[in-house]
Amino acid sequence: MTYHKLSDAELAAGLTEIPGWAVGDGALARTFTFNTYKDGVVFAVAVAFEADKLNHHPDIAIGYGKVRVSTVTHDAGGLTDYDLTLARLVQRLAN
Repeated sequence: MTYHKLSDAELAAGLTEIPGWAVGDGALARTFTFNTYKDGVVFAVAVAFEADKLNHHPDIAIGYGKVRVSTVTHDAGGLTDYDLTLARLVQRLAN
């Protein structure tokens, strides 16, 4: 993977693999819902571990029963393969 900014076509193709994720304000994001606050925190910690392995760290916002994960590659000035890969990993954790 590289810090190559994705074209609109590359991004559109990548989004087909991660339902529920959307691009807004230049970032790739999704909000996940949980039955309890604790379940959301556990999920957020799992996301943090996967992100650390990839060395690509998203913004994570934890609320009651909700966790929002948002990612962008600042060094590339937009979305890259790293963002799509991280979203796929997060999606697997949620399933």
